[in-house]
Amino acid sequence: MEVGFSFDLSRCSGCMACVVACMDQNDIPADGRSFREVVRLEQGEYPSARIFHVSMACFHCVDAPCVQVCPKGAIFREKSTGVVVVDEDFCIGCRSCAMACPFGAPRFYPGEKMTKCNLCIDRISHGMEPACVHTCTTRALGFGPLKELSEQKTKKAAGRMLGAFLCDTKPE
Repeated sequence: MEVGFSFDLSRCSGCMACVVACMDQNDIPADGRSFREVVRLEQGEYPSARIFHVSMACFHCVDAPCVQVCPKGAIFREKSTGVVVVDEDFCIGCRSCAMACPFGAPRFYPGEKMTKCNLCIDRISHGMEPACVHTCTTRALGFGPLKELSEQKTKKAAGRMLGAFLCDTKPE
């Protein structure tokens, strides 16, 4: 069963709890860059200006450019869940994936190979939610089977808002 994130734009307060949870779960130092980011978008002008917060991580694309360009096959879609994962043992650190990803999901830390959001695959294999979803205080982030998520209005709303960013990689 393929799984993924959902996001309700109307619920995100920009509190960054999801970012902190991601960093904690993945042992990313405080001065590091999380696999999840909250982007602040502004619309309009005073007095009718609006601010939106969008929580984004790897989209685990169906046609993932990072998978396509990896010369060693270190990045692949996990068959049972559809999660795009990296086998760091096979990664040679060439950064082709970083150049190919339109969303900036691959991360390289000094002296390390590529790493990125893996949807907390260890947590989900034990029946738990990804750390960012579990920690989201407003429940703006969701997680579940893609079939169920695709039926939710929240995914459609987020997709419209993010449409300008999504290129043609078929993000899930």
